[in-house]
Amino acid sequence: MRILQVMRASALSTLAAAALTVSARAETITVTHWGSAFYGAPYAVAMAKGFFKKRGLDITGILTSAGGGTSVRNTLAGDLPFGEVALPAAILAINSGQPLKIIAGGVESIADILWITQKDSSISSIKDVIGKKISFTSPGSVTNMLILMCLKAANIDPKELKLLPAGDIGANLSAVLNKAVDAGMTGEPIWSENKDKVKPAFWTKDCFPPEMTQTVAITTTEFAATGGDKLRAIIAARREGVEYIIKNPDESADIVAKAFNGDPKLYREVFRHFVEINYFGDGRLNYKGMDRMAEGMQIVGTLKGPPDWKKMVDTSFLPQDLLHTQ
Repeated sequence: MRILQVMRASALSTLAAAALTVSARAETITVTHWGSAFYGAPYAVAMAKGFFKKRGLDITGILTSAGGGTSVRNTLAGDLPFGEVALPAAILAINSGQPLKIIAGGVESIADILWITQKDSSISSIKDVIGKKISFTSPGSVTNMLILMCLKAANIDPKELKLLPAGDIGANLSAVLNKAVDAGMTGEPIWSENKDKVKPAFWTKDCFPPEMTQTVAITTTEFAATGGDKLRAIIAARREGVEYIIKNPDESADIVAKAFNGDPKLYREVFRHFVEINYFGDGRLNYKGMDRMAEGMQIVGTLKGPPDWKKMVDTSFLPQDLLHTQ
């Protein structure tokens, strides 16, 4: 009898150890532009401060891409199918029939995006761009949307100036410094790093309210049905990461600089700016900001009409206090 009890106890111990091994298995999620843009900062902080682990998750890796559909495909293919991706990419994927749901909000402001010009330029507002060469990143991009939305808000016909796709944010800076264009778009950290060389031509936040959802959290419809506990834990850990950034911007900047191989001094300036403009949302869905992004998609022709959010969104993974949408 004693031997049987020992054998049973040993078996139970083995099963318990196996269960712990499964629950603690290292997992990877997807975040668009990880390491190059700051959408993933709350996740970097959450990993460094143990916010995932205290909720039973071992998130140790981030899949990433240059954005768009690749981030969505990474989410679909991931062992843990959770991704923070650009809202336009999520909308287009769902409209094309991909089995995805939007489950939380992400970055909720475009107040960090501006157009820059030479220090001695006569351009000091959107009204001054008539007859000038103005660059953005690529056709159909968010920056393409923003320049067209700024022109619309100022009652300026796009035909009254020359709009040029220049490439990424670094290429836009080079185009301005080399005088290939009169003004080009920029954002963080390029703005904080080069503000001694250029000046603002105009800020998007001066054209219209900056409340505009850049990124959202998505998952597959299959995982939404089976992985609710993990999805809730990720959303909660990211939220704690955002709260930590707001309360401790300098330490958070140092954490992200280490994760992204960046300059801590520069990142501290960037993070103070982010806190000032309420860049990171707490996870709640901001339909006003989502509608503004969808409006921009319609302006550039990537979306025919307003999205049916009820079909695209699943709010069941948000805590009760985040169900109050904006």
